[in-house]
Amino acid sequence: MNAKMKDKLAVAGAVVLFIGLVLQFLRLEWAPYVYLVGACLFAYVQLVSEYKGSSVVIRRLRRQQLLGAMLLVLTGVVMLLWKRNEWIVCLTISAVLELYTAFRIPQEEEKEN
Repeated sequence: MNAKMKDKLAVAGAVVLFIGLVLQFLRLEWAPYVYLVGACLFAYVQLVSEYKGSSVVIRRLRRQQLLGAMLLVLTGVVMLLWKRNEWIVCLTISAVLELYTAFRIPQEEEKEN
């Protein structure tokens, strides 16, 4: 899969994920399923993206990014299983990890080059 296709898939997953969150706040029954589809798409793209360099820092950041992606999927599962707002904690942790790595990985890649 080429980089352009991965980017499109990641954006589509993020949009569906966000729509699922909005629907969850509106308390629609099927909102967790929409969210979960988006989270799985987003996580899949991060799982198949690989780093071929030798930087230990970037490898650590990639592991944090993958943990954030798995927590996004776990958030959807929690939405389905528990009917309260416990999923917000999981979503917050994953959002912090994803946001941090989204800024740090390009910085480290620039240093590496």
